[in-house]
Amino acid sequence: MLEKIIQTTEFLKSKGIVDPEAGVILGTGLGGLTAGIEKSLEIDYKDIPNFPVSTVEGHAGKMIFGTFGNKKIVAMKGRFHYYEGYSAEQIALPIRVLKYLGIRHLFLSNAAGGVNPMFQIGDIMIITDHINLMPNPLTGHNDDRIGVRFPDMSEAYDRSLIDKAVRIAGDKRIRIQKGVYLGTPGPTFETPAEYHYFRTIGADAVGMSTVPEVIVARHMKLPCFAVSIITDLGIEGKIEYITHEMVQTEAEKAEARMTTIMTELISSL
Repeated sequence: MLEKIIQTTEFLKSKGIVDPEAGVILGTGLGGLTAGIEKSLEIDYKDIPNFPVSTVEGHAGKMIFGTFGNKKIVAMKGRFHYYEGYSAEQIALPIRVLKYLGIRHLFLSNAAGGVNPMFQIGDIMIITDHINLMPNPLTGHNDDRIGVRFPDMSEAYDRSLIDKAVRIAGDKRIRIQKGVYLGTPGPTFETPAEYHYFRTIGADAVGMSTVPEVIVARHMKLPCFAVSIITDLGIEGKIEYITHEMVQTEAEKAEARMTTIMTELISSL
């Protein structure tokens, strides 16, 4: 894998992506954050060696390099999922490439279903921990040059970044929640029984991404910060018919508030 990582990294450096301070991965319906980036470079995933291609509506499939929050960042406008048929290695590669490009922090966002009865549609949930019900992306041969065989996950989401984000939200009077994100392989939305089970085992929100990316990032000791936009509710008495298009719509409504928090947080690095 390291050879592919280096090949892809060198290609991106040759195109002008040099010394980014942070990486940002944007989920379903949340790609509009890139409008706030002072772009100096934009590359389609299909033109990047070894990169997968986004196949899901709401994931544009572009890498953007520029200035955001007065910092140089690399943003992935669209991510990759197990349900698209990608292997763990393919999902891991972009995160590893971001690390090898030089980022020192990773910021992630997703759209999720809320299972905490205190949540409302449109809430922003700062992820404090996760439950992984997906295949682990570190399964298989471990390359010690990249990370240790058994990485620690006691602080998967950086506490100092969480504390800063909470202060920023308070200063900006943005309603936030904090909670545990549960990752499933998808692509089906959950049954009422599954929602009940997820809440019972400690989840506050559920989605189909983010967890593999964070595991891979922590394998390389990258600090992570992540937020979920609550786009639907998996709460008894509040469960309704849901479509991917409805998820996109609700995510887009909350995007401006999420962008405010991300901008201030990245500026503070």
